[in-house]
Order: sequence, then structure tokens, then C-alpha cells
Amino acid sequence: MTFSINVTLDGCVDHQEGIADDETHAFFTRLMDEGGAMLWGRVTYEMMESYWPAVARGDEEAPPAIREWAVKLEAKPKYVVSSARKAFPWTNSHHIGGELRAGVQKLKDATPAGVLLGSGKLATELDRLDLIDEYKLLVHPRIAGHGPTLYGSGLPSTRRLELVSAKPLRNGAVAMHYRRAR
Repeated sequence: MTFSINVTLDGCVDHQEGIADDETHAFFTRLMDEGGAMLWGRVTYEMMESYWPAVARGDEEAPPAIREWAVKLEAKPKYVVSSARKAFPWTNSHHIGGELRAGVQKLKDATPAGVLLGSGKLATELDRLDLIDEYKLLVHPRIAGHGPTLYGSGLPSTRRLELVSAKPLRNGAVAMHYRRAR
């Protein structure tokens, strides 16, 4: 499983703090294309569900790169971890309930192309369960000065990572790819 998210230099993962341009959307579109499924927590799902289906349908104005992301996201299998909500009507959306480790491991095992995780709070829980293998963070050249922050609720121990690649984007963000050191 690969965890990917926008993050500022001070660790803020508020979706409004990143640079949202064609280059960052192309980065996330490539990640989504490489994976077999998306995995989110309920809050992230609801944020995505409130906007992206309308972009995919053409009900919202959007540049071509952003529309491409929306159309591909519409088709991609989307899995949602939630104990509070059971019905997820957005196209190709599926619920993961019950015991977290078993449900997510089953998804990983059934998805040979890989699962792309895009929720900060859920990442903390899945990292505690040793279910994340890689991290593809888009680090933005900003200091937000507020939260939410990456791994804000902490981990039981430090995670050692190995750098796979670091690629600067024209907008100043850096695409960081790390693999879990085992």
C-alpha cells in the first residue's frame, strides 16, 4: 500500500494549503493510474464526493488536467473505512467495515496493482498496523502554521524510511518517494 498526500514543510495536510495546479494534478493522476484502488477514511471520502463527481460530469468548470483527474477518479475503485456510515453511492465506491487490519489486508491482497491511500488520519492508524509499504508525499513550499498535521496523533515508534526518489516540480513542490525500511 502506498500513502500519498499533499503536505507543507511544517507538516500541514489541510487540502487548501497545497498548490492546486495542472502539475500537481498530473502527479496525482499518474499515481492513481499506477494503482488498482483508492482508499480513504469517511471524512476524506465525503470531501471528495462533494466535488469530484460534478467535475467529472462537466457540471463544474475545470481545466483539462483537473477534469482528466475527475473522470479517472470516477472510474477507479474507491474503498472507504468507516464505522459511522455504511452506504457510499458514488460510482465504484465500497465500504470497509469491521476489523481494520483484516479489512484493509483483504483489500491489499485482492489488488495486485496496489492500493493508494489518501487520508492522513487513516494513514496513522494503518501505519500503527504496519500496513503501509511506501510513501509518496508531495511536499509544498509553504509553512501553514496550523493543522491538521501529518501523524498528529503520533505513532508508537519511529518509522525508518529509505529514499527512492526526490523530484522537484516547476511550482516548487517536491515529489518525495520513500519505501519502508524493514
